[in-house]
Amino acid sequence: MGTHAAACGIDFGTSNSTAGWLGPGQAAGSSLLLPLEDGKPTLPSVVFFHAEPEEGHDHVSYGRAGLADYLAGHEGRLMRSLKSLLGTSMMDEHTEVAGRALQFRELLAQFIGELKRRAETSAGQPFTRAVLGRPVFFVDDDSKADKRAEDTLAGIAHSVGLKDIAFQYEPIAAAFDYESQIPPGAREELVLVVDIGGGTSDFALVRLGPGLAGKADRRDDILASGGVHIGGTDFDKYLSLASVMPTLGLGSRLQGGLEIPSALFFNLATWHTINLAYTKKAWAQLSELHRSALEKDKLERLQNLVRERAGHWLAMQVEAAKITLSDAPEAVMDLGRIAPGELLTLHRPDFDAAIDGLVSKVEGTVITLLRDADIAANAVNTVFFTGGSSGVPLLRERIAALLPGARAVEGDRFGSIGAGLALDAARKFS
Repeated sequence: MGTHAAACGIDFGTSNSTAGWLGPGQAAGSSLLLPLEDGKPTLPSVVFFHAEPEEGHDHVSYGRAGLADYLAGHEGRLMRSLKSLLGTSMMDEHTEVAGRALQFRELLAQFIGELKRRAETSAGQPFTRAVLGRPVFFVDDDSKADKRAEDTLAGIAHSVGLKDIAFQYEPIAAAFDYESQIPPGAREELVLVVDIGGGTSDFALVRLGPGLAGKADRRDDILASGGVHIGGTDFDKYLSLASVMPTLGLGSRLQGGLEIPSALFFNLATWHTINLAYTKKAWAQLSELHRSALEKDKLERLQNLVRERAGHWLAMQVEAAKITLSDAPEAVMDLGRIAPGELLTLHRPDFDAAIDGLVSKVEGTVITLLRDADIAANAVNTVFFTGGSSGVPLLRERIAALLPGARAVEGDRFGSIGAGLALDAARKFS
């Protein structure tokens, strides 16, 4: 595994993306991730299209630069959670950016092409071969849509210059990263990898150890894998719907007694549908609702948000609150951009209540995984946590209750998959 691999691993994530490479003379276990932006190994999966080219700014900006341009108030269109489109009918649809129709497939190709270009610049060499990470299920309970999602991603990868590609389940890639850190002479372990990403929760039950790491074929060591289409962006969505959207009118009523339609709020709480709230049709509906609303002040906040096209700004505030609530009992959101001087305090119990149903589905997926593999809970030695939302306390509590005898190990929440994909690329293409 110390040999030079002219192939990379690419983790195209819902929220963040990475690229890894086992370079000349580099040992597995050293840092394999390539710097992609400002010396950092992560590139937020963000594209910002400027409405008009401005002095000092490219027409398109990516990652942190794209988020900064959006938050600085530049006119344009922010796109995030692009991976969530794979496997959906939206992939063949178009959206308007900078005055032209752009197919969503082309949008993903732009971002993945930029990710590849940055990886090549960082490595100082071109890459034409890669192992791409994929969730266990792009789409739950629909094998045809799942296959279509993988085929779409493969087609996009070929279109940006990757001639030879292979796929690896993301939790298995994370398992390879963990294995590379097990010291020589250590005993073999049965490890449950828990990967809670932006769009999916994925799991793998794998036998790992120094004596196994050099095997080219690891199929016999992978006892089971599974996943569910629930991730960090879903936690954001349900926290927003439970605690933030009611301040904008969700759940309030019209003069005739009917509840205000919820579709607009759901669009604003879901990363990849936020821009649907900015259409002329949506604005006309909102104006009509405001005229009949009993709590006009809430609808005025909502109008301010839509007028300012601040949906992504609000979603980022919710995401930040979620991260804070993973470590603290409360988080304070500043709503000043749409309601001057207004603060909103969110509490951990409210967060837990908002995501309880989602976490129960994740918990059920783990129970099914163990049952299908015919593995008793007390046989699992280690739980390896990775993924940006793997630190959510309620989820950690449920996993610990299922596997009380297993030790918990923290992976690199944003880097374990990319590093594991780099190791897998070395195995497959060296």
